[in-house]
Amino acid sequence: MRLLLVEDDALLGEGLQTSLRRAGYTVDWFQDGRHALDALLDADDALAVLDLGLPRKDGIEIIRAVRAAGRRLPILVLTARDQVKDRVQALDAGADDFLGKPFDPEELLARLRALLRRVQGRTEDVLRLGELTIDPKRFEVTWRGERIDLPRREFAVLSILVENAGRVVRRESLRSSLYGWDEDVASNAVEVHVYNLRKKIRGELIRTVRGVGYVIDLPSGP
Repeated sequence: MRLLLVEDDALLGEGLQTSLRRAGYTVDWFQDGRHALDALLDADDALAVLDLGLPRKDGIEIIRAVRAAGRRLPILVLTARDQVKDRVQALDAGADDFLGKPFDPEELLARLRALLRRVQGRTEDVLRLGELTIDPKRFEVTWRGERIDLPRREFAVLSILVENAGRVVRRESLRSSLYGWDEDVASNAVEVHVYNLRKKIRGELIRTVRGVGYVIDLPSGP
């Protein structure tokens, strides 16, 4: 899952970026409001973690502009502002949740998981599809009762396809979710991840839609 981190404190930003990447997110980090707004307006399938006190453009302004443009990506606000009115203002502007500074990184990760559950209409973290189970919190994949170890990006591809089971996920969308904007990526990177997944799980589980992308079909029957 792609995550846009907007935080102007260099020390905090570095720490957050490391924690989020370890948790499996593809992180793009921005340190000023103007560049952050451009990125958020371009984002499709992403989460945003947004500080309110930013140079060049305030966090509240950013949220309002993103929502006015029709972007629906989940936004979690980080704020050192203690006033209730500031938090209310952020939520009224269109933020989905907030977390006061200082905070525990584990709480941030838990809140992000909750946001994803809400967006995807789920009631638990664990993804289940037929004989396949994915636990994002523990980075565990179980297929037919057997645990399958996957590297981070293969885990991400499988999770995205299961979250969208029955719908075709475009190759470009997978690529965007897996790699940051500043990463040098091979043109066949997504195909390689899918090839490796098919070897480790089951060849027919992931179906190629030629010229478009990939899909995991919903189980048929009981």
